[in-house]
Amino acid sequence: MTEFSLRFGAHRLAGYRSGEGGIPLLVVHGGPGVPCSYVYEAHKNYAAEGFDVVSWDQLGCGRSDRPEDASLWVVDRFVEEVETVREQLGWDSFFLLGNSWGGMLGIEYCLAHLDRVRAFVIGNSAASMPRLIRGFDRCKQALGSDTARMMALREAEGSIDHPEYLAARTLLTYRHMCRMDHWPEPLVEGMRAEGIGVGPFSAMFGPHFYNCSGNLRDWDRMADLPRIAVPTLVTTSEWDYLLPEYARLMWEHLPQSEIVIFRNSGHLPFWDAADRYHPAVLGFLKTHAGLAG
Repeated sequence: MTEFSLRFGAHRLAGYRSGEGGIPLLVVHGGPGVPCSYVYEAHKNYAAEGFDVVSWDQLGCGRSDRPEDASLWVVDRFVEEVETVREQLGWDSFFLLGNSWGGMLGIEYCLAHLDRVRAFVIGNSAASMPRLIRGFDRCKQALGSDTARMMALREAEGSIDHPEYLAARTLLTYRHMCRMDHWPEPLVEGMRAEGIGVGPFSAMFGPHFYNCSGNLRDWDRMADLPRIAVPTLVTTSEWDYLLPEYARLMWEHLPQSEIVIFRNSGHLPFWDAADRYHPAVLGFLKTHAGLAG
């Protein structure tokens, strides 16, 4: 793995790369504001299969600069950031894999720069934040109506450091994000508070996990999905808070798409369903890169 620097205007971005010279694959992390280690480390071995795997900590998180400018934390600016990264890498076109918020950003990038994308993996992501919020609500209700009401009350009164709220959030995380008893170190690293970008996360998602109240709350690109006319793989999981029925709706709207659902897995199947996830995703990428067979 090579660490390197990218630029966005006056700001430095921290980049990570494996397999330089291979077929370009850009891995886009979630959040907004969760640094890329959790997703890059899971995919960097694709370099051994012929891919040039690149990821970076988006502006405002991880080892990238963290400017205190609230105007930066909007979707269009992040699309510009992806395009700036592509230009600096010197790629005319590339394969795009985005997890969670990274998939949403990937959708926006495809709608703006589809000619640059050879194929797209929408990894456990959403094309509609209102539908994702319904998934959050269903997961919380599954803990019991009293627990769901408690969480709403704690968020409303600003007491989310209370042990009962933290316990419920922990249960949701282990049930729906990553269903492993012991999380791999790259995931632990990515979720450490010091790495998460409070600026982009709070502005775009909001201050609470499992409840979007930021400027993404009304984001919805479901009606625009038919414009993404490139080979696309939609991944989802049985226990993801992005409910499988909504992932299926995305698949139905995308004109050249496939869908795969991972049983007994959460939001991060590249960790808790790795034995099934990587053959499916790598197989898709290799097929459309002309590497299969």
